[in-house]
Amino acid sequence: MHYFLRALREAVRSWPLLAAAMLCSAGVAALWGANIAALFPIIEVTLKGESLQSWNAARLDDAESRIEAAEAERQTLEAEVAAGTRTGEDLVWARHRIDTLRINLAVDRGVVASASRLGPWLDRLLPVDPFQTVLVVVGFVVASTFIKHGLLLVSTMLVSWVAMNISRNIRIKVFEKALSLDRAQFMRHGSAGFMAQVTATAEMLANGIMAVYGGLVTEPLKILACLGCALLVSWRLTLACLVLAPVVGFLMVWLNRRMRNISTGILSQSKGYHHVLLEALNNVLTVQAYTMEPFERQRFRDCTGDMLKLGMHYSFYRALANPITEVLGIGMVATSIAVGAWLVINQETRIFGITMTDQPMTVPGIMIFFGFLIGASDPVRKLSGVITGLNMGMVGAQGLYPLLDTESKLVEAAEPKRLPSPHREIRLENVSFSYDGIDTVLDGVNLTIAFGERVAIVGPNGGGKSTLINVICRFYDPTAGRILMDGVPLTDLALGDLRRRIAMVTQQTELFNESILYNIRYGRWDATDEEIEAAARKAHAHEFISEFPEGYRTMVGPNGFRLSGGQRQRIALARAFLRDAEILVLDEATSQIDVESERLIHEALAQYVQNRTVLMITHRASTLALADAIVEVEHGKVVKRPARQPQAA
Repeated sequence: MHYFLRALREAVRSWPLLAAAMLCSAGVAALWGANIAALFPIIEVTLKGESLQSWNAARLDDAESRIEAAEAERQTLEAEVAAGTRTGEDLVWARHRIDTLRINLAVDRGVVASASRLGPWLDRLLPVDPFQTVLVVVGFVVASTFIKHGLLLVSTMLVSWVAMNISRNIRIKVFEKALSLDRAQFMRHGSAGFMAQVTATAEMLANGIMAVYGGLVTEPLKILACLGCALLVSWRLTLACLVLAPVVGFLMVWLNRRMRNISTGILSQSKGYHHVLLEALNNVLTVQAYTMEPFERQRFRDCTGDMLKLGMHYSFYRALANPITEVLGIGMVATSIAVGAWLVINQETRIFGITMTDQPMTVPGIMIFFGFLIGASDPVRKLSGVITGLNMGMVGAQGLYPLLDTESKLVEAAEPKRLPSPHREIRLENVSFSYDGIDTVLDGVNLTIAFGERVAIVGPNGGGKSTLINVICRFYDPTAGRILMDGVPLTDLALGDLRRRIAMVTQQTELFNESILYNIRYGRWDATDEEIEAAARKAHAHEFISEFPEGYRTMVGPNGFRLSGGQRQRIALARAFLRDAEILVLDEATSQIDVESERLIHEALAQYVQNRTVLMITHRASTLALADAIVEVEHGKVVKRPARQPQAA
């Protein structure tokens, strides 16, 4: 609940819209009760051929007559009690009668006051003719219904905008959090986890906010409006009709807990569902190559089957909410019919010795009372849907906010230091690193790389080559030791300042499902088309790009699947060349290129790497020929030695 309240507080920032929605909801509730109350003059008065003015005058006269008679009787009884003429049971009866008369006097004085205030308004607003009065009342009901639905529409749209805006902001925050987390934190949630949060969980939260500021305001106000009017008719009878409310309340609390638990399970299964879906589709070539389609189909069937089971449980409890709330509504109406019928038929004011009304109820009066209770039972029924939305919102908030509160292990310096560009050197001092706190990937590394130095990083697979690059680029912070640039720890530099100095080309080329122009321009977004073409020429990508009918506007498809591996890698090289960074990182960057293209690219690299620090993970002799020094990484240990001469390579 704590996290959901946090979401509601965020929504309160749009308080003008919510205040307007609340006013509309209050208007809807008032008109809901007024529409029912408007039937009273038709039933009570006009169908008898009377006008409301004559009915009000008669009501005033009757009340004044009752006051006069009751006041005289009360004074007589009080005088007899004071004189001591009444004793024993007669005295008890007299005192009880005096109390009853006082209550009746208070009621009748209220009738006189209301009739006196109502009279001028009736004379001014309503016709004297009974049929014309019926037409006016019917017109009021029709007009108020239109107004009520107009206010309801406005309230719904205002609350929807606030809820969807909160949902949008949450999605933006989740996306930004995914981009800002360190690699370890990101992989803990995975792409599937973030996708589930951005789609399903944010939608659940939006539904919860709409339920609170929409239905959880409008429906209770409608209930209060109807019950308030019923209380004015007979507060004792109204309380008697609510005898089932505590039982229904207990059942709803139990039901809410069950639904929240199931909603949490659905959210967890949703993450697994996204995980299986994305894994199979992103690796569809491997799935098909190894004929694992039946296995993946079964995995997908299993996870969707689990979601189906949870969904059916949720649907059962959600469906159970309607009958429970219906019990309260039907219980109210049934009680009012039974008790009201007894009071009207027998012209009694008590039942089972309990006073229900001060005066015997009339048929029109009990019918209006029924109407108010029926008017209250409809929003009670709708509250089950509101409570369902509330539960979903609470579960969504519990899934989203802990993720948003996750802090990246890459802490930005409060006052980052600035370094001149280009840098002079990169130095690693006793750097150790472990992904899980158990296995050490880098162990006490001491290494200095001067600016302009071209370093080839070699070693067996799993030896720590990529990890060394990752800590230098600060995708991870070392477990121990420190990395310095020009004597300043990387943790004291702004991440943006560090990363803008780096251009990277990896073995697993990542391209966006956009045009070739878009993917190359990603290296430097303010680059001109001419600069993009120049970078493509350096990477020997311009030749094959020009052969496409749409040239640089050619769409590459998801992760560049419309291009060959070599073409994708050359576009990635062009992107790195366009960045014009002072540090170039090549992670097996020419592994998917044919021999002729590799020769051409190495010629381009030989020119491009001048006056740049170059870090190359490679096993190819042609790439080693570009290196000034070789760093051997094996079992976490790092040894740096001069490179061999090109002719000896």
